[in-house]
Amino acid sequence: MPVDVQCTQDGDGYRCAVSVSEGSGTTRHSVRVARTDMERWARGRSAEDLVQASFRFLLEREPKESILRDFDFSVIQRYFPDFDGG
Repeated sequence: MPVDVQCTQDGDGYRCAVSVSEGSGTTRHSVRVARTDMERWARGRSAEDLVQASFRFLLEREPKESILRDFDFSVIQRYFPDFDGG
């Protein structure tokens, strides 16, 4: 399932526009990635790579339509305690 991620600098973090496409259509999401999220989970990856990996993690657990449309990256671990950055 194609996941397209485009991030732009936003303060000391990033705002990422994500689109997830498959046969039943496309969903669009906005994810805020704080500097502290990058420090904790990026492990040398770009914000785009980090968010793309997190969406792969989420899509293994729920349909694209169930993923929040607008959220802070750190909220993933609240819903999925086993999340480690993808």
